[in-house]
Formats: sequence, C-alpha cells, structure tokens
Amino acid sequence: MTSTTPRCPVVGFDHNSPEHSEHPAESYRELRSEHEIAWSEANGGYWILAGYEPVFEAARDDDTFTSRRTPYGGEGLSVVIPKTPMHDHIPIELDPPELAPYRKVVNRITAPAAVETMLPMIQRHTTWFLDEVIETGKCDFASIIGVPSIVTIDWLGLDVSDWERYSEAHRATLAFPQDSPEFLHAVNDELPVLTEMVKKRIAERKAEPKDDAISFLVHSEINGRTMTEEETFSIVELLISGGVGTTASLVGQSLLWLHQHHDVRQELIDDPSLLDHALEEFLRYFSPTQALARTVTHDVEFHGCPMREGDRVLLSWASANRDEAAGFDDPDDLNIHRWPNRHTAFGVGAHRCAGSHIGRAMAKELITQILERMPDYVIDEDNTVNYERQGVNVGFRSLPATFTPGPRLGTD
Repeated sequence: MTSTTPRCPVVGFDHNSPEHSEHPAESYRELRSEHEIAWSEANGGYWILAGYEPVFEAARDDDTFTSRRTPYGGEGLSVVIPKTPMHDHIPIELDPPELAPYRKVVNRITAPAAVETMLPMIQRHTTWFLDEVIETGKCDFASIIGVPSIVTIDWLGLDVSDWERYSEAHRATLAFPQDSPEFLHAVNDELPVLTEMVKKRIAERKAEPKDDAISFLVHSEINGRTMTEEETFSIVELLISGGVGTTASLVGQSLLWLHQHHDVRQELIDDPSLLDHALEEFLRYFSPTQALARTVTHDVEFHGCPMREGDRVLLSWASANRDEAAGFDDPDDLNIHRWPNRHTAFGVGAHRCAGSHIGRAMAKELITQILERMPDYVIDEDNTVNYERQGVNVGFRSLPATFTPGPRLGTD
C-alpha cells in the first residue's frame, strides 16, 4: 500500500528472509530491543508488532485489526504475509460477532471432553509410527512427527492413506518461497486435487454421515440453518492447515532441545508428570506458530505509530513470548518448571487457536513415547535441514536420529 504518512520507525526486517529464518528468536530479540512496533518495506510494506503489550492489545481489538479478507495486500489467505492463494478459512478469517456461531460449532469437536475420546487414536498412530523404525535404531524425526498430520486426516474422516499428500501440500505453502518448485507444485498441482477430494468426502458425509468430524460439521446448525458444504469445506481446510504443521513444529524443536540438554531429558524420563508444565514452556519458548497477520480497518495511532486503513500488520506471538516486559523471568532460558505461563503461543482473543487441546494431546503422546521407547536418542545436528521459510512455522525437513533399538508394541 502507498501512503504519504511517515512511518515510525522503518527497519530492515523481513520475517520470511533467509537471515531471519536462520535464527528467528535472535532476529526478533534484536528488533524488540529497539522497537516494540516497527515498519518494514518488505512484502509490500507491513507493521511488525514485537512487544507483548502491543501484540496482546491488537489481538483483542478486532474492530481495528481485522482478520477478514480485504483487497489490501493482494488476494489470498488474510492471516499471513505475504498472502497465499488459499480458499477462505473459517472461522479464522471472520471477526466477531460473525465468527461466534462457527467457533461454537468447532469448539464442540475440539474441547477437552472431545479430545479425550481421540486419545486412543492418537496413541495408536503414534505407536505405529514408532514401531516402523524402533527395531532399526535410526529414524528421521521429521517423519515420525508426521503423527499430527495422520491424526488430523483420520479424525476428519478423510482417507488416511493420503495423509502425507495433505501434509506436504499445506506445509509447502508456508514453508517455501512462493517462487520455489515446492510451493508452485503444491498450489498448482496438489491442492486443486486435494480440494476436490475433500469436497467429495463432504458431499458423501452429507448424504450418509459417519462418526467423524466432517459428518458433524456438515450437519451442524449455524444461525438456525444447516451449515453449507462450502462453509464446511472452509472449516476443514483450516483444520488441515493447522493440524499438519504446528504440533510437528513444536515436537521437532522440543526433541532437538532435549537432545542438547540431557539433564532435563532425564528429569522428564524419571518424572513424566513434569511433562504438562514442560509442554507449556515448550510452547512459549518455541512458539510453533511464529506470527499471524491482520489488516488495519481505519486510520489510527497505535502506541505512537500512525497506522493507515489497509496497512498490513504482523502480530508476532514468538517475539511476545520472549518479552521480559510480559513478566517472563529470563525469557530466553527454557525452564520446564516455569509456572504460571501466560504465553501467547495459541494466540489471544476471539481467534485463540481452537485446536490447542488437540495439539497438546498429540505433542504429549509423541514426546512421552519417544522418551519411553528411545530414551537415549541422539540427533545428528550436522545433518538437520530446516524449512527455508520460518516466518509462520519453524520446522524441519530432516531431523535424523539414532537410538538403541527396541521392540514393536502394536500391530498394523
């Protein structure tokens, strides 16, 4: 967007750049130490909110910072910068009060009671993934932590055999540059095919419901009417997109850190009850969803900065979670005993992540089984490969590990 309003201040920052992706936490720390809010000319121009207070405030002010799709910043998914060519995502691309009835429906299948019924499935898939490698003494954790992807696809009611296609296509739209072969293949080749597969399954469940999330959604009521198949598709797309990346990001980073800190790993092995608080600290420290975007709805001065209607704004959960001003003692230290832990890893306000309870359950089962069955794992740090872009999800293309072989526990 072109504006004659002076920006305050202007910084050379790009959350999608290779320099930022090399060390995201350090990059945000350097920015935050100088400016809680700054303007970048990258990606067509956008504000970066790096401090806990402005992030917290903006996330709760949907009247000023909208999540809706607008013409500003181009076409595509509104909550990322730059926008990606995706279908509408409900309810993350709606604002109150319109989002409320959709969020109420989604909450019914993601609430703690609903997640409790998913635990056997989560355990079964985790066991299967580990069984596939446990006798060999080596694996790539980047593959093992595909568990969240297969759980998401199974839970929704899609064909489990296609879990990897969904995972790779959706992740590529966030993890690779938009001119890369991986991104272009996902957008031009894979996603159109997967879209038709999802729509076909929704139509099938509309006609003949089964015991899965798609059946529940397509027969749910919104404002006194049955949800349309298109609305159901928009919700399912969001659930897939969120399910295939964030938990894998959290688990991968946690496993690497525990490899580097044997004393803490042994502490969790000796006392598994510590894992609940440890997970919250992993969420704060690693912030699997690093940042999401909003669009300014009207001219406003926000924390001393003149923002114009149409300005794009990046809310950095990752930076807020390392801000000393938020009351985090030694925020750059990972302390599994930190409590309470008011992190922003799942967002803040009306758009707080609906899948947080599912994500916690999957991460806990994965880390628990790995610590139980591969307690002496060693990651080959020289051969880990990060995703090229770390602006939304920090993740690994490869995270090779070795361990003492063990027995299989499951069947198929």
